[in-house]
Amino acid sequence: MISTANNGTSRGIASFLICASGFAASFAAFAARADNPPADAIGVIEGDAISVEGPMTVEVVRGQVKTLLRSGSDVHVKAGQSRIDLVEGGQILICGPAHFSMLKAGGAITLALDSGTIHAQISSEVSLNVYTPQIQAHLISIGNGAEDVLVGLDSTGAMCIHANKGAVRVEQQLTGQTVLVPQSGDVSLTNGQIESLRTASGHCTCTLLTAIRPMSTGTEISQLATKDDIRKKAAETKPLPPQDSVTRTAQPEEPIYQVFMPPLQYDAKSKVQAEFDPNLIILVRRVRVRPTLIFQGRVEGEPVVAQSANPSTQGSRTQTRKRRPKFRLGHA
Repeated sequence: MISTANNGTSRGIASFLICASGFAASFAAFAARADNPPADAIGVIEGDAISVEGPMTVEVVRGQVKTLLRSGSDVHVKAGQSRIDLVEGGQILICGPAHFSMLKAGGAITLALDSGTIHAQISSEVSLNVYTPQIQAHLISIGNGAEDVLVGLDSTGAMCIHANKGAVRVEQQLTGQTVLVPQSGDVSLTNGQIESLRTASGHCTCTLLTAIRPMSTGTEISQLATKDDIRKKAAETKPLPPQDSVTRTAQPEEPIYQVFMPPLQYDAKSKVQAEFDPNLIILVRRVRVRPTLIFQGRVEGEPVVAQSANPSTQGSRTQTRKRRPKFRLGHA
């Protein structure tokens, strides 16, 4: 018995050591990924209504879901705003609805903008190019300072560029024609034509209005309503106003059907759920029984003749003939 207990204890200690070593390895791998992201990592994206396709890395850090965009990621911002915290520093704010994809090669980030407005706030060490179907916009730092640029593209093909800090070199991809938008410049162009470039202040706007709530992995478990909840719900429900007698008479009374079924069961561990017995289903039909015919009428007949006080006439008293009561047959 002692030998058996010792063997069991030894196996338990060995299992604990294996689990501890596995956890340590997983933690070390996660720490390595956090401290040394992949070479094609672009940045962590956060937002309320976003969808990401293509290469990405999703991890849970302190109960929050972190989505790391990698080279080739395709992003849809369905509504609201989203933010990308770049690995090299800085951030890109996106105002939706927007659609874009991101590439990274040789440390340079390329953002292919299909629709929407972006607001890039980056340092001079980050090289960012914004591509549209016809225009390439390259951000240029002035005096190794920070860059703050907005680029927008709508569904009609109108494009806007606002250089708060730094400059932007705009190039037409088909003709190779270039133009430089200086710092504090705010311009717009249509259909990718450099000739249509003109000053238009106020077209590019994308400012962080509210703090973006990161997605969490909180789990909500549904429960059955208690008696207090049902009582409160019944108290909050307002009764329907009473209807007049004319309306109640006009509306036909239909039978009420109720179906009572056995409680349904769901087992997450089983792929095939057990079916309930149909014989346990009870169907209740409630109706108000009323007669189809109602007799209405009154008694009709001749008045009764008063008897005379003279005794001689008592013998010759005539009997009054009475008629049978008449009834009229009517429907309800």
